[in-house]
Amino acid sequence: MSDDAQALHVETRTVNSQPVVTICGDVDLRSAPQLRRQLLSAPRTGDGSLLVDLSGVEYMDSSGVGTLVYVKREVEDRKGKVILIGLQPRVRSVLEITRLDKFFNIVDSTDEVAGK
Repeated sequence: MSDDAQALHVETRTVNSQPVVTICGDVDLRSAPQLRRQLLSAPRTGDGSLLVDLSGVEYMDSSGVGTLVYVKREVEDRKGKVILIGLQPRVRSVLEITRLDKFFNIVDSTDEVAGK
């Protein structure tokens, strides 16, 4: 955790009539608990899906990855799914190295969500 880490900002916006949780900033040990709380309380789509736009996240450490795994399992227990949108290259690389890119539904843009 560096002193110049970008503070986490989470907001929900509507895209194509669906709620999308948009995350900006670094997801690390310091911000992961906040992210977990906000994702678990975020609005879902009609089928219970949680749409998470990570295009504003340039850095994510293992605690951030663990948070996403935890949230995914919680959402799936309620018969929903988590769809990650717009991964930056560093974040995508972390998921690929850990092979979690096969575990998550990942799309490049909100336009692709309908197919997932």
